[in-house]
Amino acid sequence: MMTATTTYRNGQLFVEDVSVSALAERWGTPLYVYSRTMMGNQIRALAGAMAAVKPLICYSVKANSNLAVIDTFLKEGAGLDIVSGGELFRARKAGADPARIVFAGVGKTQDEIEYALKEGILFFTVESESEAVRISDCARRLGVVGRIAFRVNPDVDPQTHKYISTGKKENKFGLDLNRAAAAYAQAARLPNIELAGLHIHIGSQLLNPQPYAEALDKISGLCRDLKVRHASFQYLDIGGGLGIDYKPEQQALEPAQFAAVVLPRLQALGLKVVLEPGRSLVGNAGFLVARVEYVKPGYDKQFVVIDAAMNDLIRPALYQAHHEILAVRETADRITGDLVGPICESGDFLAADRELPAVGPGDYVAVRSAGAYGFSMSSNYNSRRRAAEVMVEGGRAELIRARETWDDLIRNETMFERRG
Repeated sequence: MMTATTTYRNGQLFVEDVSVSALAERWGTPLYVYSRTMMGNQIRALAGAMAAVKPLICYSVKANSNLAVIDTFLKEGAGLDIVSGGELFRARKAGADPARIVFAGVGKTQDEIEYALKEGILFFTVESESEAVRISDCARRLGVVGRIAFRVNPDVDPQTHKYISTGKKENKFGLDLNRAAAAYAQAARLPNIELAGLHIHIGSQLLNPQPYAEALDKISGLCRDLKVRHASFQYLDIGGGLGIDYKPEQQALEPAQFAAVVLPRLQALGLKVVLEPGRSLVGNAGFLVARVEYVKPGYDKQFVVIDAAMNDLIRPALYQAHHEILAVRETADRITGDLVGPICESGDFLAADRELPAVGPGDYVAVRSAGAYGFSMSSNYNSRRRAAEVMVEGGRAELIRARETWDDLIRNETMFERRG
């Protein structure tokens, strides 16, 4: 599976016009590599498909929170979807306009709410009645108005992995339709609160647009009623979740397919539209490069041991996620085995029981579709330094995050000094 931005030239893998092996030799491995051109193409395609409703496209920062990635989308006119005070800090450091930021998440602290209120974000996505009360209390103390949009859970099966399904009644997110109507009525009486809109997000990695249609149909009546009752009610945030093709046999949910289903419903409601794409913008724009350390024969398969691990890319261990594996030096030869890392866990694999390119010690491999929920979910488990990140545009490559040093691992730690 290749894209327009990754190709083989004379037997070597290139990203745009840059040799992947040259990147690995220059900056070492593990190494995250991102195509800036593909990111721009992805957001422009979505904006074009949805142009009839002129949406505010708020890039979902949790997918990949590197400042250079955020800046790429800001330069394309995007707003931002954030889920923490830390992401708000990143957004502001990248130069984001707070009036184009929406703040989601089920556990916002008082400090985070006050930070966002002082910055003047567009609105909070509110998960519960008690959160609305907290925002009201904070806004009153600060002498400002808190704009909110309750997250409504339409109880729709998004047909995705259970860990990234967020719109079914058993999920922790949002309020059911009946409860939502009462929550809006209660919030309307709170001081320093403005009812800005309604939010839904039914899940991630959706490859079929029909769950969106079902969700919009379920919440349309409530939206119309709220629009009549509250002059401030003007936004419908339909979340993100558009899926990408992790496997060759998968078909990504293309913007045109998505738009064909949602546009008629959105136009009928006449509300301002907010979208929160993440994975669909960055997922296939990035990959993880690793060096092969050993090839170890096993009982009935081979283990290709690389210098990247589950701490660098946890999706395969966490979600049983599939990522295509490419040899950086092209080869038609194949083996059956596992691509594994050096971490002391049996779950430390990036591909299991798969056909893999036949590579040997010193070769490089590229783990595809790692631009979303790759580095942003990485950790220092086993005291491993987190990877470096590089962005490529045309024939230019820049380091956008330096590899951590050994000193970085203990920078905030101190010894416990026993006294007496």
